[in-house]
Amino acid sequence: MPPITRELRINERIRAREVLLVGEDGERLGVLTLPQALEMAREADLDLVEVAPNAVPPVCRLLDYGKFKYEQAKKERDSKKGQHASVLREIRMRPKIDVHDLDMKARNAEKFLKGGDKVKVTVMFRGREMVHPEIGRALLEHISEKLKEVSVIERPPNMEGRFLSTILAPGHAKAKEPAAAGAEQNA
Repeated sequence: MPPITRELRINERIRAREVLLVGEDGERLGVLTLPQALEMAREADLDLVEVAPNAVPPVCRLLDYGKFKYEQAKKERDSKKGQHASVLREIRMRPKIDVHDLDMKARNAEKFLKGGDKVKVTVMFRGREMVHPEIGRALLEHISEKLKEVSVIERPPNMEGRFLSTILAPGHAKAKEPAAAGAEQNA
């Protein structure tokens, strides 16, 4: 059935002279003129809905349009329930961050990753701090090491102006290692 996002022509809004009519149960009723098809719809107390306007002749179906729209909207809602849109969250810090603050940032990043979001960890440099990017790399490696249980590195650390950043994606790095160890033992 067509997606509910596009409006279908029903009853008198159908412009074709002849239509291929499909019954309520899906049986083919044949090619009829539009007035004949509309009369059959009225007798069955149903709507005539144009489901394939580009076909020759256009395909129309006898059905209760209100019920049809409700069921389509319900299917659309159900399909959206299982989806989670991945968002890129950012955690920023400076090179001279305290150990406790760093642990707090790591816990927040872990919470985001467990929620299914990607995390961009950024170290901001100012002034003379730009001379020591290795301090920022060490911070990013420390955070990546803390989060290796719940994440994989999607983009390694790289410098963008005065920002050094890496992107962590939700995933389980540990899940890959036992499979590789099992393969080695079998060999």
